[in-house]
Amino acid sequence: MLRVSKLEVSYGDYQVIWGVSLEVAQGEVVSLLGPNGSGKSTIFNTISGLLAPKAGEIEFEGARIDREPSHAIVRRGIAHILERHRVFPYLTVRQNLWLGGYHPGARARRRETLRRVYELFPRLEERERQLANSLSGGEQQMLALGRGLMACPRLLLVDEPFLGLAPAVVEQMMQVFARINAEGVSILFVEQNVQTALSMAHRGYVLESGRLVLSGASAELLKSDEVRRVFLGG
Repeated sequence: MLRVSKLEVSYGDYQVIWGVSLEVAQGEVVSLLGPNGSGKSTIFNTISGLLAPKAGEIEFEGARIDREPSHAIVRRGIAHILERHRVFPYLTVRQNLWLGGYHPGARARRRETLRRVYELFPRLEERERQLANSLSGGEQQMLALGRGLMACPRLLLVDEPFLGLAPAVVEQMMQVFARINAEGVSILFVEQNVQTALSMAHRGYVLESGRLVLSGASAELLKSDEVRRVFLGG
């Protein structure tokens, strides 16, 4: 479904991603792991068109997308949930969600999709008239994910979905991701907690200093000494 081939990304003269290749198949949940500063968010921003690659190719469902603008990539079926629950703070919950379904392919289905989002997150329906900045951190993360789902994606890119959330909210969000995936949406996500990430994912990739150092099935990575080295040192 998604194929990233030999991706290289620079900020000016400073190169941060070196020859990264990864894939996500239809129906998969894949985790991108790595310490802070390893380049995970940069890869996501490049896939979604927020950054232009220096080299390499990105394909989605067989079509090359690395030269397309972000709005065209969203229209193709990729929704990017940025880290730290980015929402429009001075719009209501409902307005935030409504904007998520703006592109033509999603617009005709907005009412139906909104009902589905409220089924997944009843708290958002209870607070639909509140300003987004009045929500708790967990509720804002629900809103950010709900807004992404309003675009009717076939692939979700989710950056640090559990950052700063209470354990009970993390558990709730994990159940929502499982439901979304069971409905046919593929997921590529970044998460710092290795145990949590690999318990959710079918496969994982490990990034270190802008280079992929390991990939494999989640069960294999959980037992890997190399994963321990990357995250714990030594």
